[in-house]
Amino acid sequence: MNNAAWGVVVVAAGRGTRMGSAQSKQYLLLRDKPILVHTLERFEQMEEVAEVALVVGEKDVSRCQSWVSDYGLSKVKAVVAGGKERQDSVYRGLQALDSEWVMVHDGVRPLVTAEAVRRCCKVAREAGAAVLAVPVKDTIKQVNEEGVIIATPDRRSLWAIQTPQAFRRALLMEAHERALADGFLGTDDAMAVERIGVKVAVAEGDYTNIKITTPEDLPLAEFWLARHDAAGGE
Repeated sequence: MNNAAWGVVVVAAGRGTRMGSAQSKQYLLLRDKPILVHTLERFEQMEEVAEVALVVGEKDVSRCQSWVSDYGLSKVKAVVAGGKERQDSVYRGLQALDSEWVMVHDGVRPLVTAEAVRRCCKVAREAGAAVLAVPVKDTIKQVNEEGVIIATPDRRSLWAIQTPQAFRRALLMEAHERALADGFLGTDDAMAVERIGVKVAVAEGDYTNIKITTPEDLPLAEFWLARHDAAGGE
């Protein structure tokens, strides 16, 4: 993977209600530092990353710009106000970057490792598009509106999708533009790319790459962060 070849869109514009806190989860403190800053520092430390576009809520742009300065996040090229939907926010972030290849990453996944990011990038360069994912451990049931099980998919074919997701920037921009034109709203960037006929490959991630969503996730993140630091890992 070429040095300084990648751009990253870090998406942190959502409010999130499941955390039950007064402020958005990405701004909660993890070891006396905002969760979002931990996430940005992961990419700041990777020599393969040339630029980062941070997408946040319109009211949060100013304080995030201050953090970029305070924490020495020199690779953050732009702090952009997000749109109505996550899809809109990602597209605005893409417009702020120049890199040929880009990753999209959730601002509340601060524990992603450099190794996992590199695996995703490698697979993306080989296949054209890739996502980090892990095999599902639990049996999954499909349930109808009445709360009755209607199907049990084969667990061997099921993967839980994570971020980053990696693409050629022109491809991802085209996918988002076509989604907007068609009124399509997906739950992740891979869906937008899949629907225009491009195959997306899977790169195996780590179960520790958790998305901090509920109060129970914070002590778990503290634990894994301590383990990561003790191991001296990237």
